[in-house]
Amino acid sequence: MHRRMLLALLAGVTVSLATQPVAAQEWPDRPVKVIVPYAAGGATDAIARPWAEVLSKAFGQQFVIENRGGASGMIGMEATAKAAPDGYTLCMSPNAVLSVLPSLRKTPYDPLKDIIPIGHTGEVLNGHVIHPKLGVKTMAELIEYAKKNPGKVTYGSSGNGTANHLRLEALKLRTGVDILHVPYRGGADALNDLLPGNIHIQNEPVNLPHVKAGRLILLAINGSRRNPDFPDVPTLTEAGIKDADVPIFFGFYGPKGLPDAIVQKINAKMIEQSKDAEFLKKLWAVNAIPSPLTPPEMRKLLEDDIKSNLEIIKAANIKLE
Repeated sequence: MHRRMLLALLAGVTVSLATQPVAAQEWPDRPVKVIVPYAAGGATDAIARPWAEVLSKAFGQQFVIENRGGASGMIGMEATAKAAPDGYTLCMSPNAVLSVLPSLRKTPYDPLKDIIPIGHTGEVLNGHVIHPKLGVKTMAELIEYAKKNPGKVTYGSSGNGTANHLRLEALKLRTGVDILHVPYRGGADALNDLLPGNIHIQNEPVNLPHVKAGRLILLAINGSRRNPDFPDVPTLTEAGIKDADVPIFFGFYGPKGLPDAIVQKINAKMIEQSKDAEFLKKLWAVNAIPSPLTPPEMRKLLEDDIKSNLEIIKAANIKLE
């Protein structure tokens, strides 16, 4: 009796192991859901849609966007973490949901244990923008002015604990300046106070059209490379301020247990598309430039981001009320 049970059990394991590669090889044979953990019409949604379109063509199955906003992206990421690891539920998300939020509040997912990085979908290349009334035109001049006038320079963010808030705190941590943080309900609200000069600095993509129009000055780019639309503006590192970027990047993710064969299959197509000039134009139209990263490279990027953001959060004593 025991021998028959053991043989049946072993046979079941053998069948299971044998069918996994076949399932991965045949994937996808039906539509794939892509959770976007924010409402339709936002930056994440705008970047996810061209990717969904190009992957639908590449795999011959529809990659369907499902917007699940709420709780700063936590609701959509929880749904991803709890999804069946069969490759038919993925997520396209900015890094903050994984590398900032879990360090500020309890989340129903572990960013490194419950989520599998698949590939890089875009980096946003914006930076510190300043109102001309301050008379500052470079990062060096801003640092000098802020040190001579502690607490008098004001910085508007889209809220406590957001990536652009962390960018201010990173700047303060690395340079020792005292700049006053003014949190708003969103980037548009802060911009409304920046344009007339009621506040001095902001760091949001919504600022860039006003830089082009000459109403604001772009001092430096937070990111690994310069912004193609502003090739003469240095990165923070090039401006002499290291480890203060707080990058904003987007990626495809899946739930724990997602077969590596499926991960590699998606990643290979993503790397291929990340080198396509026409596709890159579509992404840059929504302010995103992807990097052709492998899954281990994406995981390392996320790990480093969690570590550096946690350092800033602790140093600035940032808390969510």
